[in-house]
Amino acid sequence: MENKEQKIKKSLKYSIFDGAFCSMMIGFGESFFSAFAVFLKATNLQLSLLGSLPQTLGSLFQMFTNRLIKLFKSRKKLVCIGALFQTLMYIPVALVFFFGTFRVMHLIIFLCFYWIFGTIANPAWNSWIGDLVNEKERGSYFGRRNRVTGFLSFASLLAAGYILQRFSSSISMEYLGFALIFSLAMLSRLFSFIYLMKAYEPEYTIASESPFSFIDFVKQARFRNYGLFVIYLCFINFSVYVSAAFFTPYMLYDLKLSYGIFTIITAAAMITKFIMMPIWGNLSDKYGTKKLLTLTGFLMPVVPVLWIFSANIWYLILIQLYSGFIWAGFDMASFNFIFDSTSSKKRTTCVAYYNVLNGIAILLGAIIGGFIVRYNNLFWSKYFLVFIISFILRYIASLIFIPKIREVRVVEEISNEKLLLKAFTAMPTRGLVYNIITLRKKKKEVKIKKD
Repeated sequence: MENKEQKIKKSLKYSIFDGAFCSMMIGFGESFFSAFAVFLKATNLQLSLLGSLPQTLGSLFQMFTNRLIKLFKSRKKLVCIGALFQTLMYIPVALVFFFGTFRVMHLIIFLCFYWIFGTIANPAWNSWIGDLVNEKERGSYFGRRNRVTGFLSFASLLAAGYILQRFSSSISMEYLGFALIFSLAMLSRLFSFIYLMKAYEPEYTIASESPFSFIDFVKQARFRNYGLFVIYLCFINFSVYVSAAFFTPYMLYDLKLSYGIFTIITAAAMITKFIMMPIWGNLSDKYGTKKLLTLTGFLMPVVPVLWIFSANIWYLILIQLYSGFIWAGFDMASFNFIFDSTSSKKRTTCVAYYNVLNGIAILLGAIIGGFIVRYNNLFWSKYFLVFIISFILRYIASLIFIPKIREVRVVEEISNEKLLLKAFTAMPTRGLVYNIITLRKKKKEVKIKKD
């Protein structure tokens, strides 16, 4: 008979396997939804809807998460049921090719269900995993977990891109390529579901009602630390999604890149992301999530505007490497801040309310971006204007909100410059760059002493 600690230890391993297979689903499936829509001849407005409406509806449905937890009397059951139904949605998604004139709209509808099933259980999963992970080890644990998931997401993305490149000789063969990668995505999510079923759920007291209503949360948001954080992320994601849907059509329509080159450029961000996740996680544990949020929040906005300066493949890969480096830190800080600033009892509700507001922000950003792309002709590529606007809006959001957010934990002080150096040197006490720097310093010191 296993005790509670042994069950938790096993479950944390299962969570890494669950995340690994789930990330493979993303690499084989989600990463190519936009490319599949481009293959189906989607318009720019349809692409903006495809990149936002499903996520928004998924977020809105999280308002029902608490009720569903009460219905199933378990967070685990809700998470597992959502994962299973999300798995099955790959079947109609792959079959829309045969749906005739309105196949893009059918794709958007099926992806709406895909996201609803996938995200409705997110607050329950956050609450569940939050009870399993020791708060002092969150950064390092999620850093390790994210490194595994990042690598497999990267590997599966490359494999999917290779498959599409191999199957690109004709329309029918191209479709078979998409059908194959979506089948692999479905199989990956099925294994993820199996490991979710194996995991242990600690005892959880289901609240009779939400500790505060959605309206109360919105009214009080600007006066509370977590509320300001939520407002900031909503503005950031609004700004991001003004341009997010259009990097794929820019590469495939305007630059006319092959699926192979498109995949390599997309994967470049993933490679730095999976390398940096555990590093940012350890830095988050030591120096706090606010410091990471501050550093990355001011380095991340420049990413979209960099795309307008050159269409050179190596240049685009370099941008993506930088993007993955910064977004790894920003995502890690954002994820850990939720755990730091919410209690176990309120976490499900807090995450659900955040996701609802975030979903609305994403939809508004994508729709506005879609109309800007449709009605502007300022540059040789109609996508450049949304890249510039996204850059400006991201900086404004960081300038306004980051100074207002405060650190929750007691952490060590460090300057932004030193934190960035520590991130670059990849664990400064062992990092190669740091060792070279310190070795040179020691040599200079020795020479001075000899003199």
